[in-house]
Amino acid sequence: MPRGKHLLGLPKGKYIFGTVKVGEKGQIVIPKEARELFSIKAGDSLLVLGDISNGLIISTPELVNDMAANLFRRVENSEKNENTEEKE
Repeated sequence: MPRGKHLLGLPKGKYIFGTVKVGEKGQIVIPKEARELFSIKAGDSLLVLGDISNGLIISTPELVNDMAANLFRRVENSEKNENTEEKE
């Protein structure tokens, strides 16, 4: 279990894994606990997203694909609902 979880009272499923240092080549090491929890292995591809206000997010491309697919489904359903309301 990641250290600090109970100290900070984080909700279930939310974690703080600690800090990492950026090496001379811009590399970071993902903490072991995080790699194990998210099944990240050497050679895996990760997606790095950035927001000027909120910082960086490191995620698996699959998670982002799933989120995008969910968003598109919601938009599609919303458009169907609007078309149904217009016909009535």
